[in-house]
Amino acid sequence: QVQLVESGGGLVQAGGSLRLSCTASGIFFRINHMGWYRQAPGKQRELVAQISIGGVTHYADSVKGRFSITTDNARDTVYLQMNSLTPEDTAVYYCNSIPIQRDYWGQGTQVTVSS
Repeated sequence: QVQLVESGGGLVQAGGSLRLSCTASGIFFRINHMGWYRQAPGKQRELVAQISIGGVTHYADSVKGRFSITTDNARDTVYLQMNSLTPEDTAVYYCNSIPIQRDYWGQGTQVTVSS
């Protein structure tokens, strides 16, 4: 059973930065396109950044130019570098494959941006 584990969230002031990490057992990241998703209170979960097996990235318009999704060389960890954070970025952040594999949602990591 694959377990996705997100970490790196926290409380940060507007304009600050955080780097989130996602790890998984086995070769999950090497055989799946991966994405970072977030869910703000009262809103649906949304995809904010994605990286293909080949390393091609795409971003939601709301985070373009501020967020960066990367993996390590072994593709054992997926990162989300978040810069110039705003209160609108406050959410629980999750990683999962693209397309989503519903059985593998982790606990997520809370990001709170204060104004």
